[in-house]
This record gives sequence, structure tokens and C-alpha cells, in this order.
Amino acid sequence: MIKIGIVGGTGYTGLELLRLLATRKDVEIICVTSRELRGTPIANHFASFRGATNLIFSSPDSEDLSSCDVVFYATPHAVAMNTVASLLDKGVRVIDLSADFRIKDIKLWEQWYKTPHVAPDLVAEAVYGLPEVNREAIKTAKLIAVPGCYPTAIQLGFLPLLENDLVDGSRLIADAKSGVSGAGRKAVEDYLLCEASESIKAYAVTGHRHHPEICQGLKNASSDKVNLTFVPHLTPMIRGILATLYAPIKDGTKVTIEQLQSIFEDRYAKEPFVEVLPQGVFPATHDVRGSNKCEISVTYSLETKTVIVLSAEDNLVKGASGQAIQNMNLMFGLAETEGLEGIALQL
Repeated sequence: MIKIGIVGGTGYTGLELLRLLATRKDVEIICVTSRELRGTPIANHFASFRGATNLIFSSPDSEDLSSCDVVFYATPHAVAMNTVASLLDKGVRVIDLSADFRIKDIKLWEQWYKTPHVAPDLVAEAVYGLPEVNREAIKTAKLIAVPGCYPTAIQLGFLPLLENDLVDGSRLIADAKSGVSGAGRKAVEDYLLCEASESIKAYAVTGHRHHPEICQGLKNASSDKVNLTFVPHLTPMIRGILATLYAPIKDGTKVTIEQLQSIFEDRYAKEPFVEVLPQGVFPATHDVRGSNKCEISVTYSLETKTVIVLSAEDNLVKGASGQAIQNMNLMFGLAETEGLEGIALQL
């Protein structure tokens, strides 16, 4: 029985961790923290957990965390880096859903997150938790940096093209749309119902925090220079990401749609949570809602010599909590799909 702690149990990713873990028979959640709700039964505040857990929210400095086998951090950025070391010293494995350990270049991280990094030594130790790339390293990791939601969808879409040296990596474009849950559970005017409904808008056009994380992963897959134009958009839905990716074919390279389809199918043939759709079938956020699946389709514009990839995922599952649990399964030698095989919600 794996003993689990969750730091930050009231945000969307923390609640999604609870939803996916609470009914499993091979794990035991022994501690869920919340600074604001400590001492409150989880089911009293979140009615969907009635009958599923009798746990009471604990303080973030609860000693119970030290007796866990693994602790998930579902906290804002610049929180985990302050306390992770003490848990690691006690033999507790840590899976961090924030950005604290994703970017290896410390100065670059500090530039984007506007604060000094207090645990740079742990950044070098952390394993980037994208199973489709780092599966073997994840199995023996003590500290996992779970990829961001946009980076997951975008990297999975571009990787087969860069790995096969087919496209000009210096001219990549990612046009991505996300539901409002991607911004977290906080009171901000832009995410109010009246503001977000019946509207779609771009944000962070001049630079998004996920940009350096995406580029880091893509550069690891490419022998050439990688430059990415990335523009995220807020859409009037609760959850989901749809990324439309554009990659120009290298000069002198010839491809066919059949070849591209085969490359993607071969790359992800053994991946349980990446589905390459048949030629001519395109993904939708509706089709992955609530699941840990990323659906991908690939097509080719002969006129512009550009590969177009569409990648859809649930930002709270494959883009966050589901992928975190996928990492946990690998770390503890469980079936990678354990607890994550649920069918997408149709409504």
C-alpha cells in the first residue's frame, strides 16, 4: 500500500488528484493540506467526496507528510522549492506539479518567474516527468517535475517531426487554446463567468511562462536550432487544451501525408495515453475531457510545405494530475495505466 500526501488540496489540480486517487485500493491518502481549510473535513467543503474520504485538511507543515511514500505538490510556483528538500532527506519521493524544477537553466527560470530559486541543486536532480520521453529515468527518480499543460500537448505534437529531422525547428508555431481552469482556482476578473463566456482572447502574447519549458524539451529532441512562436488563448470552457502546431518542412525534404501518418503512429504505438487518430480525423477537447489521453492528428499543406499537427488533452488530467499519477505508477513499479483508464466524459 503506497502512502500518499497532497500539498495544496483545494486547487483544481489538487482536487483532480483526489478524484483520481481516492477510490484506488493500492494507495492510501493519509494527508491533504490546506492552509485556509485546515481542520475542515474534505467532504464538508467538497461534497463530491462524501463517502469517498473521511480525511480532514491538515496544515502544510503537517508531520504526516514525512511518513508518506510520495508527496504530490499541487501548489503555486515558488512553494515546493522551499520544503521539498526536507522530505527528500527523509526518503519521501516528491512529484511537483508546479514549475519549480522543470527548467534546468536557473537564471532563465528566475527571469520568467520573477523570484530567486532557493533550491538550484534539486533542479539538476529532478527528472522531467514526460513519460513518452523519460520513462526509464522516471522509474528511479526521487523528484519529478511534472510538465505543464501547454508543454505536454505541444511537445507531444512536435516531437516526432524533430526526432525524424523533417522540419525547420527554427520556425515552429504553436497556437493553443485552453479552458479557464488552466489559470487555477483564484478570483481574477478575467476568469469570471461574465468575462470569459461568449468570448475567446489571446493572452501572454509577448511571452508565456511555459515557453522556455517547451523549447527546452524540443531542443533535446532536435539536432538543430529550435525557435518557437507560442500564443495561448483563453476559451469559454472549463477544461481542455487544443494546440494547433505548424512546422515548415526542411528545404529539399519531400514528405507525403502517408509518411507523416506512419511516423506518428510508429512513435506512439506503445504509448498508452497518446492516440494518433486516423488520417482525416481531428481531435476535439470534448473527446478527451476527464481522461488521461492526448489525441493527435497530423496533416500536410502541400502548397505551403507545412506540417500541421493538432493535439488535444484535458489540461487537468494528462496536462497535470493524471500525468502526475502516471509518473507515480512508474516510480513504484505499478502498471503505468493504473487508475487512469477511465473513458472521457461525453457531456
